[in-house]
Amino acid sequence: MMNRNASIQNLQSNTFDLLVIGGGITGAGIALDAATRGLSVALVEARDFGSGTSSRSTKLIHGGLRYLKQFDFKLVNEVGRERAIVHRLAPHLVHPDKMLLPLVSNGNYGYWLTSIGLTVYDFLAGVKGDDRRKMLSREETLRAEPLLRSSDLEGGGLYAEYRTDDARLVMAVMKTAASMGATVANYVKVHRLIESKGRVAGAEVRDAESGNTFSIRAKTVVNAAGPWVDHLRKMAGEPLHKHLRLTKGVHLVVSRERLPIQQTVYFDNRDKRMIFAVPRGEITYLGTTDTEYSGELHEPMATADDVAYILNAVNAMFPSVDLMARDVESSWAGLRPLIHEEGKSASEVSRRDELFESSSGLISIAGGKLTGYRKMAERVVDRVVERLQLKAIPCKTQSIQLADGHFSSYAEVTELIALLENNHPAVFSGRSTARYLVENYGNSAVSIAHSALEIRDGINGLLAAEIDHATSQEMCCTALDFWERRTGRLNFDAACVAQHLEFSMGLLASRLGWSSERRTDEVTRVKSALDRARGVYDWKA
Repeated sequence: MMNRNASIQNLQSNTFDLLVIGGGITGAGIALDAATRGLSVALVEARDFGSGTSSRSTKLIHGGLRYLKQFDFKLVNEVGRERAIVHRLAPHLVHPDKMLLPLVSNGNYGYWLTSIGLTVYDFLAGVKGDDRRKMLSREETLRAEPLLRSSDLEGGGLYAEYRTDDARLVMAVMKTAASMGATVANYVKVHRLIESKGRVAGAEVRDAESGNTFSIRAKTVVNAAGPWVDHLRKMAGEPLHKHLRLTKGVHLVVSRERLPIQQTVYFDNRDKRMIFAVPRGEITYLGTTDTEYSGELHEPMATADDVAYILNAVNAMFPSVDLMARDVESSWAGLRPLIHEEGKSASEVSRRDELFESSSGLISIAGGKLTGYRKMAERVVDRVVERLQLKAIPCKTQSIQLADGHFSSYAEVTELIALLENNHPAVFSGRSTARYLVENYGNSAVSIAHSALEIRDGINGLLAAEIDHATSQEMCCTALDFWERRTGRLNFDAACVAQHLEFSMGLLASRLGWSSERRTDEVTRVKSALDRARGVYDWKA
């Protein structure tokens, strides 16, 4: 489990230059950046890596077209260029995806302004070659996407974005940080901050797996806890002159047969918000909402109103489809930890990140986007290095290939997909399975495929090989870690989870040494998560 037991021992035995609290993409990025600059780094996460906001996004590494409309050219430039860097560092996880922007009468984007805007967008984001924008006539747009509403369609814009699996990206960054010397552990919750001479000097934590409480000592502490940032700031006694404003984003999954779109479509809703429809393998997912949230932080859910909002928007743009709540196979909801701005609606609040420093020395970071995680980490570590009065060392993460991402280009990724499909027909019944494995695990897909081939038990053999990999290489501690974040199946193949739950529990219990009581509890947790994802508690009640 990336040697979790050794990590727990190291956390107790050493004093670190930096303790990072929070194991989402921001915390993982900070740990990697700091470790590559020679700092001794500890990172703890109260639940699983990426289990909060960082596994509940729209799963796009996008360049921020919406920010161009807000004239935030600097942000468009930064995230656009970061998008290209992350694609280069992990081409199996961040891969090109053509996006169609239909242009409708009285919509957010007019034809000529869109043409100019996308040209500027390409320039600011450093887009080159075939990925540059292409403007389409009304007829060309309908040929590209025949299901679109034609009554007020004026044309379209086709431009490049990148799709990812956010939870797998967190895991890749975390594994790379660990390989560079960072000591990381999930299911380690901070109960209180430790102070020495009026300064934060570590944290008292509890290991959920063993139940043991211990202290971690560090010269500097960074709070990268996402929606829980303000909770830790209060723990440090910091007055919250600026505070978080949480908004909820919901996504729905339907069968690709019910919405067989040809590429990702980013379209106007009639309330002037923009909606995504993203094809992925055998499914299409839809989103998102942007509503104020003040409920429980751990498990935000899609409500009946959320589902109706998204389906109404999709049905308005694709009128022949007529999606209904019963077509939704699963859903997920995430919280955006934005910086509150007085007088602005949820959709208008800036997505920029911001640093806060308490009088006791706690450094907190909030806001930001998945795409910009590396630059956010760089700014934080620059501040840590300055605080520790160390020799300035430039950030190196722009050239560090992420774990399992050792491909020279995306073409090599597609070649590996074809190789696995052709060489292992007993494991891969179709190209979508080979694609899933490579896009999830990168270079490690080869060893997982070989293990599955040795087991020779169809989908069970593949699951067994994945469980072996997750528990030995990726600090998988619970059944939900496996089904939701290591494989993504809870979101994208809920039927597989339900069908193979008992089989997986036997293997997980054996690998992780669960008691019969723990195994029963794990089954209950997965079934509850399935019910939440499928809307059993609300919109399908």
